[in-house]
Amino acid sequence: MPPFTPPAYHRIKRAGSFAELVAMQFADGVNALCWPRVLPGDFAEVVRLLKVGPGVTVLGDERLQSLAASAAGRVAIDAMLADQNLLRDLGLDPVLNCIDGYPRDDEPGPVPTDVFSFHADSAPVEADTWLCTYHGAASEGLRNEDAQRRVDLPTTRAELLQLYGGADDADFHEYLHEHCYELHYASVAGAQPFGFGLHNLWRIAVDWPGSAVPPCIHRAPLTQRGDSLRLLLIS
Repeated sequence: MPPFTPPAYHRIKRAGSFAELVAMQFADGVNALCWPRVLPGDFAEVVRLLKVGPGVTVLGDERLQSLAASAAGRVAIDAMLADQNLLRDLGLDPVLNCIDGYPRDDEPGPVPTDVFSFHADSAPVEADTWLCTYHGAASEGLRNEDAQRRVDLPTTRAELLQLYGGADDADFHEYLHEHCYELHYASVAGAQPFGFGLHNLWRIAVDWPGSAVPPCIHRAPLTQRGDSLRLLLIS
């Protein structure tokens, strides 16, 4: 696997180590920090051995350690466990998922809110999101300049107002917030999303009160049943 090169985009900053990734600040418009890596090991073997069912399966440390993996598979397992320990040492609660399809909105309405929609993460206090895809399709980002909040699109807002059944006032804004509609984005015509790549550890900005930078807009890749399973670390 060739080394990953983050997109040439002024909101992305590259780190050379985990310590550097932790020390970096979201400032001057930068809202995505990336530590590019090529990890050793056979992650495809780990996926084959897991034999998970459809949907999202949370992988505990004991389950990974119990797999009858080859030496190369064991190297991949150790790499994923090491990443989780690094994040736990920061006081975080990372989760490793094996993903064979995400649930979709049964009735998405004017604004789809599943993970396939470009969105920003949010928090009531200062926070950020950590992501790493070890196997399968990688997460995708959208440049803030290429994104429009769906609730600001006139047609979509009119549909939401009709669904809400009231005026475009403070109560309506609270309605949008309660349903997370204001966190979802549409891409402008001609926009080119960028991939997060495999093995790279990302730290991205979320939408929280007082944040110095806009949130990083991202989504899960558009995969379907039968596609290669994803191994995703998220915190």
